[in-house]
Amino acid sequence: MKYVGAHVSAAGGVENTPGRAVEIGAKAFALFTKNQRQWVAKPLTNESIAAFKENLEQAGIEPKHVLPHDSYLINLGHPEEEGLQKSRDAFVDEMRRCEQLGLPLLNFHPGSHLKKISEDACLSRIAESINLALEQTQGVTAVIENTSGQGSNMGFRFEHLAAIIDQVDDKSRVGVCLDTCHTFTAGYDLRTMDDCENTFGEFNNIVGYEYLRGMHLNGSKAAFASRVDRHHSLTQGEMGLDAFRFIMNHDAFNDIPMVLETIDETIWPEEINLLYSLIE
Repeated sequence: MKYVGAHVSAAGGVENTPGRAVEIGAKAFALFTKNQRQWVAKPLTNESIAAFKENLEQAGIEPKHVLPHDSYLINLGHPEEEGLQKSRDAFVDEMRRCEQLGLPLLNFHPGSHLKKISEDACLSRIAESINLALEQTQGVTAVIENTSGQGSNMGFRFEHLAAIIDQVDDKSRVGVCLDTCHTFTAGYDLRTMDDCENTFGEFNNIVGYEYLRGMHLNGSKAAFASRVDRHHSLTQGEMGLDAFRFIMNHDAFNDIPMVLETIDETIWPEEINLLYSLIE
């Protein structure tokens, strides 16, 4: 079964997110558990945590179908010690917030070398950062999101994801979130069903579907293989609908949160319905 939703606002408190998901007809959703553009946030209150859990239960959405996203400031592959430590501390805080909310996943962008260390060294730092976070937390899986490869960002090749996972000690608590826009603009074609068969087959061969923990379903404003990260609505942009038709009819994408981050949130209910309508 497929579980589709969107990244909903946590304005006014994380406890408001399940209700916002229900309003758009979502069976899954993403959220930020703190302000994504600040390093430090107030701790979650006991009241907020209890209300979130109660509202999630009332929404009929399982915790495993919620895909929290960490702060955009965090760089687990940072080449400089101060930036690396700051990122690692913030990441552990994000993992602990997921722990408190009873959520088993945390989605994050792997990191950037900032042209100061090699790609391999950056990938090793990311893996070491994950190991340190897993040692300090329980029950939360670190979910690596693939990137477009913009700037010095790592994670745009399936080999990068595999190299990180290979260096993580507890492989039961590491996974991958594939973003369709990022995949496409990184140079993996998704424009036809055959393209999808080839691209996702390559992912399975290099990383493995067993590590797939979530999806971000987005169209792309940017051209194929442009290494530019610009999301679009599902029916607009460079990709077309075959990618989403393939995903909605393939068993590898069952029982994971599949989250819209498309650019027009006013049509999210229509996009969710569109995705379910593609099931044959």
